[in-house]
Amino acid sequence: MNDRPLAVPSKQQLAWQDLGLGMFCHFGLNTFCDREWGEGKDTPANFNPTELDAGQWARTAKRAGFSYLMLTAKHHDGFCLWQTDTTDYSVKSSPWKDGQGDVVRECAEACRKEGLLFGIYLSPWDRHDPRYPDREAYDDLYCAQLTELLTQYGPLVELWFDGAGSEGREYDWPRVMALVQKYQPEAMVFNMGAPTVRWVGNEDGIAPYPCWNTAAEARVSMFTNDMTAWLPETPDWVPAECPVPIRGNHWFWHPNDQTPLRPLEELMDMYNRSVGHGATLLLNLAPDNRGLFPEEEVVRVIEFGDEIRSRYAKPLAVTGGTGQTVTVRLETETEIDHVILMEKIELGERVRDYVLEAERNGEWVELVKGSAIGHKKIDSFAAVRTKEIRIRILQSVGEPFIRSLAVYYVNKGKRHA
Repeated sequence: MNDRPLAVPSKQQLAWQDLGLGMFCHFGLNTFCDREWGEGKDTPANFNPTELDAGQWARTAKRAGFSYLMLTAKHHDGFCLWQTDTTDYSVKSSPWKDGQGDVVRECAEACRKEGLLFGIYLSPWDRHDPRYPDREAYDDLYCAQLTELLTQYGPLVELWFDGAGSEGREYDWPRVMALVQKYQPEAMVFNMGAPTVRWVGNEDGIAPYPCWNTAAEARVSMFTNDMTAWLPETPDWVPAECPVPIRGNHWFWHPNDQTPLRPLEELMDMYNRSVGHGATLLLNLAPDNRGLFPEEEVVRVIEFGDEIRSRYAKPLAVTGGTGQTVTVRLETETEIDHVILMEKIELGERVRDYVLEAERNGEWVELVKGSAIGHKKIDSFAAVRTKEIRIRILQSVGEPFIRSLAVYYVNKGKRHA
């Protein structure tokens, strides 16, 4: 990495990385057939969410502090959640709203109403359509589906091109990317074609550390260690996104599911090791066969959002600045146990090695060492009483610029004991 030119993000990437939290929403024919990966053989007659309320999805995401919502417009089974002209394997062949419904439209409108950004997942792999084995014919179909989604549902924050099932398959990515650039040039692109966002490489909600924003490749899917062949125009700056379901390894809702919800502390650990490692966290909630998020998932994700705000919304002190040392002073000697660092990434990732220190009895005591800061680094350490904290940058590419050095005391009270 160090011998690569210093990359910088685009203005769209800058804005996207500040979003921090996205909500994934896996919903479709699988929901009604007790499947994770449908084979494309289930009848559309099964799709009938009698209480569907995309407003509930968007309100939940907003209340929990999420910034964007991603919907599976078409999963691997090929069933389309919008009024597509490309296939009858869609909501128009279902009993829901007498075949006149459009889940994508309802979700897009609900997100706009709540002030959320909206993104779309469109699986390249299609297990239903008979044209899939014919590469040229299927590329025509896929591009037609993508064009419908790009042009009929307003601005999109992100397009999710899942590599699962497409290992070894080549699609016409130059054509796909030309459509994105024509119709949704502001949208982020996930992991395939000429991506501006890459997959972190796992479904655990955790980014490795260090997780540099510069990248030349990423894994295709969970089912291979092969790396993607990105188009030449892919930028050097490709930040990571961490997708993970809130319930075990289940992305879709299942009846009588005994898979437990992730505990709050596990979700917080994910946050600290995804957002806190400079990535974004994309947490999946799955609507049930009514078309609603189950109540226990709603409660848990709101608890999660409230806990993030409880810990990190109000720093004890915050500063920023340039140079090899940046110092922040508290009004009085106070117990602290967390620091959140941010670089001004418009200038690139400049910090390569740093140490956090606290002043104690006239001496500087080491709290924690690190390498990457990038968009955000959450550092935790044993609580210490101090009035002054500093970061010393031991190695950097050019002059470092710390956008923010914020100090917190998180582990207070029984709730965090």
